[in-house]
Amino acid sequence: MSSTHTSPHASLSRNIQSEPPYQLHSLQKLNSSVLCLAGNEVYIFSGNQDNDILVWDKTTFELKATLSGHSKSVLALVYAEDKKWLFSSSGDSTVRVWSTVTLKPLYIIDTYSETRPGDLFSIAWCPPLQTIYIGCQNTSLQWFKFSPDSAAESGTSTPNGSVIRKAHKFFDSYPQSERKPADLDAKNPTTPNSLFDLAVPHLAIPATNVVESEHFGYIYCMTVLDEGELGVTLATGSGDESVKIWKCTPLAPSLVHTFECNYGAVLALAARGETVYGGCQDGHIKVLDLETKTVVRNIIVQEGVDILSLSLIDSDLYASSANGQVKRLSASFDCTASWNAHDGIILSSLITGRTSSNYMLVTGGNDGNIKVWNVVAPRPRFDNLPQGDGFLSDCSQLDGESIAYALSEFVSIPSVSSYPSNREDCRQAAIWLKKCLSQLGAKTQILPTSESGSTNPLVLGTFTGNQGLTVRPRLLFYAHYDVIPAGPPDAWKSDPFKLDGRNGYLYGRGVTDNKGPIIAVAFAAAELLYRRSLGVDVIFLVEGQEECGSANFSVTVDKYKDQIGHIDAILVSNSTWISENTPCVTYGLRGVIHCSVEICNKLPDLHSGVDGGGVAEPMKDMINVLSTLTDTQQRVRIPGFYDHVRPQNEAEQELYQRLAAVTQKPASYLSSRWREPALTIHNVEVSGPQDNPTVIHGTVKSQLSLRIVPDQKLEAIANSLCQFMRSSFDELQSPNELKVNISNPADWWIGELDDPWFKALETAIHEEWGVEPLRIREGGSVPSVPYLEKAFACHAFHLPMGQSLDQAHLPNERISLNNLQRGKAVVARFLVKVAKLGT
Repeated sequence: MSSTHTSPHASLSRNIQSEPPYQLHSLQKLNSSVLCLAGNEVYIFSGNQDNDILVWDKTTFELKATLSGHSKSVLALVYAEDKKWLFSSSGDSTVRVWSTVTLKPLYIIDTYSETRPGDLFSIAWCPPLQTIYIGCQNTSLQWFKFSPDSAAESGTSTPNGSVIRKAHKFFDSYPQSERKPADLDAKNPTTPNSLFDLAVPHLAIPATNVVESEHFGYIYCMTVLDEGELGVTLATGSGDESVKIWKCTPLAPSLVHTFECNYGAVLALAARGETVYGGCQDGHIKVLDLETKTVVRNIIVQEGVDILSLSLIDSDLYASSANGQVKRLSASFDCTASWNAHDGIILSSLITGRTSSNYMLVTGGNDGNIKVWNVVAPRPRFDNLPQGDGFLSDCSQLDGESIAYALSEFVSIPSVSSYPSNREDCRQAAIWLKKCLSQLGAKTQILPTSESGSTNPLVLGTFTGNQGLTVRPRLLFYAHYDVIPAGPPDAWKSDPFKLDGRNGYLYGRGVTDNKGPIIAVAFAAAELLYRRSLGVDVIFLVEGQEECGSANFSVTVDKYKDQIGHIDAILVSNSTWISENTPCVTYGLRGVIHCSVEICNKLPDLHSGVDGGGVAEPMKDMINVLSTLTDTQQRVRIPGFYDHVRPQNEAEQELYQRLAAVTQKPASYLSSRWREPALTIHNVEVSGPQDNPTVIHGTVKSQLSLRIVPDQKLEAIANSLCQFMRSSFDELQSPNELKVNISNPADWWIGELDDPWFKALETAIHEEWGVEPLRIREGGSVPSVPYLEKAFACHAFHLPMGQSLDQAHLPNERISLNNLQRGKAVVARFLVKVAKLGT
C-alpha cells in the first residue's frame, strides 16, 4: 500500500453517457464573441462584443437583421413573450427595447446614473408586474415598471404619465452662454448616432427604483421564477459568491433570503419550480431549494473550470463551461452527455423550441461561433413523487445503485491510519468525504488535528434542516473514515481496495467498518433534504484515527466545539448484528485500557550456552509477572477489580436467554462478552532474533488490555493495574528493570433505554424490518462515544448495520447491499421521528 495512491474524483455524478446531441447548424457573421442569446418562435437573437444584436431565422438559419444602437458590448438579452419585445443590456449603461415583430427599437431605458451603474450584466423580465429588472456592475439592482396599457408600437407613456425621455446633458443642451439647463426642445446639432437615439423614446429609472449594495460584487446573472408561495420571485447571482432571493411587488423587490455558495462568483442561474441552480466560478453547481431555504446538493461538473451558462429542459440541466464543454446532467445529477462544443469559452446558451417534441440548444462562444444542437426533453421522473413516507420509492435518486457507486469510490482510497506510508491516503479520504457530503447538500470543512499533519484530520459536515422551522433538533453522527490494514492479499478473494459485488454483498476493506454506514447515513439525510422533509440538523463528525487510538480527537473537538454547535443527541453506526437475519440496536460498549509492559536487563542479547544461569533473564520475569494477573479460575487478581461491576438484574437475564435462543450460544457466553470485565494478554515480543532457541533476550515486551464495564472507574483500574504489576515484579527481587505504560484508554458506555430518541430509533427499525429489534451490547470499545456524551451533555445511540458474519477487521470484509439500503431507510425514518420531538 503506497502513499502515492491517487484518490478518485469526488463527484457523485456518474458518467452514464449516451450519444451527445448532433449539431444542426453553425452560425457566424463576425469574428466577435457571442456574449448572450435569446429566442422566440421565429428568431434566435445573439448579442455580440461588437455592440450589435444579430437576428437569425430559426428555420433557415439565415441572418435576417442586425439591430444596432448600443455603443458598447451587448451583455444580456431577454425575450418578453407577452409583449413580443426583446430587451438588451449593454456596457453603455442602457437597456434597449426592440419589437420582435418589426425588429425596430421601441424604447431606451436609461439607468439611474448618479451612482454610475457601469456594465449591465444581467436583466430579467417579469410579466405579472410588467417590470424589467437590471443587475449592474456597481452592485445595484434597478428596475423599471411599464404601464399596463403600454404597447409595442406606442412608446408614449410611462406608469406615471411622465416624460418618456430624459434630456441628454450634451445633445439636448443650450450654448453655455445662455445658461439654460438641457431639455428636449434644444435645437443643437446632432451626430447620426444621437439622431437615432433621439428618435427613440427614452425612459428614465428614478432613484426610488434602485437597491444599492445588497450584493458586494457584480450582479452577473438573474432569473424570475414561477409564481409560488412567495408570489413573484427574483433570484440574483453575484461575484460575492451568493444568490439572493427577492419577493417582487408592484412597489419594490424585498430581500427574502441569501444563499452563501462559497465556491467563487455565481456566474449563471437557472430555475425550475422551487429549485434554483447556481453555476459557480470553480466548476460547481449549487442546487438551492426555496421552500426550505437550504442548499440541497452541490454538483461538481469539473473542478476549477468556470460554469458560464446554464439551460434547462424539464429536469435535464445543460452546463456550459469555460473549457468549451457542455455537460448534460439528469434529474439524479448523473452526467448523461458531454461534448466539446466550442474551440474556446462558452459564454452563453439557450434552450428554444424547434418542433412540438424537439428543442434546440444554442451555444455561443468567444470563438465567434453560434452552434445549434438538436436536443430532446427527458421523460418526467420527479414530477410525481410518491405519497406517504416514500423511503423505499423506486424513483429515489439516492438509491442502492448510487450508494454502491459512492461506496466504491470511498473504499478505493486505502485510508489505513496505522501505516505512516498511508498518511496521504488518509488525507485524500478526508478530502473525498468532505466533497461527497458537500455534493449531498452539507456545509463542510476539514478540521486539522495537528499543526504538523502527523495525525489525520476530522471531517465536519452539517446538513441543515428546513429553515422554515423555528426549532430544529441537532443530531451528531460520529464515524471514522480510517480502516485497519487489509492483511495478506492471498487471504482475499478480490482486491480489498476495489469494491466487489457478489451475491448481494459488497466486499472491500472498510465496507462495514465504517465507510458503508457513513455513506448510508449521508444519503438518508440527503434524501430528506432533497424531498424538503429534513426537520433536524444532522452534523457529521468523522475522524481518521479511530482504528489506532483516536489521537488528538478530543483536543480537536474541544477546539472547534463552537463551530460544531449545540448537540441534542449522538448517533453511531460502528458495529454488527449478533445474527444474520434479525436487526439489532446496540445499547452498551465495554471500555478498554491498553497496557504495554517492558522488562530489560540493560545487556545485549546473550547465548544461553555461555551465560545461561549467570544472568536474571527478562523472559522469566515477564512470565512470572503476567502469571500473577489471573488465578486458576481465570479471575483477574488486580485488587478491587470487580468491586463496582453492576450485578445482572432480572430483565437482563431474560434478555440474554432470548438472545441465546437466536444465536444458539449460551447466555453466560454472551454475558461474559458484553457485561463482564476481562483481561487479555496479546503478545510477547523479544529483542534480537525471534526464532533462535539459544538466545537470552535482553529486552522482553508484552501488550495486554483490560475490558471494563459499568460502573468500573477507568482511572482507578488503570492505576491499580500498574501498582499490582510493580508489586508482583518487586516480589521477584530481580535486578532487571520494569516499565509499565497505559495508552489509549476508553471508558465504557451504556445507553439510556427510556430516552425518547432511543425509542424513536427502535420504532424506526421495527417499521422498516417488520420485527422488534434485538437489544444487544458489544464487547469492543469506541473510545470517542463516552467522550462525546460528556462533551455535549447528551445521550448516544448505536445503530448497527452489518450482519454477524461481515468479517470486520478480517479478510473478505463485506456488507449486504440490502442492509445498506434499509439502513439508510431506518435512519431516514428516525430523523423524521426525532424532528417531531423538539429539543
